[in-house]
Amino acid sequence: MDDPCRLYKSQYKKAKETLDQLLVQKAEIDFKLESNPISASLHKDLRTINLEIKITQNELEHAESNIQDCEQKHNLTKN
Repeated sequence: MDDPCRLYKSQYKKAKETLDQLLVQKAEIDFKLESNPISASLHKDLRTINLEIKITQNELEHAESNIQDCEQKHNLTKN
């Protein structure tokens, strides 16, 4: 039987992968800021990446909620 919650689990997986990539990018920007703390472009990049991280975290939470709702609706348990 097909998993009725597959779409939500896929969305969660993609959001998690994106978050991991964004955190790596943030670490790189933080490292560059250590040697150039007054760089306007780096601070702009940091603000942008922080916003993208927040958006992705919200997507993760939304996907988690959808997974839980779907599993309850279909009486499934987490694997």
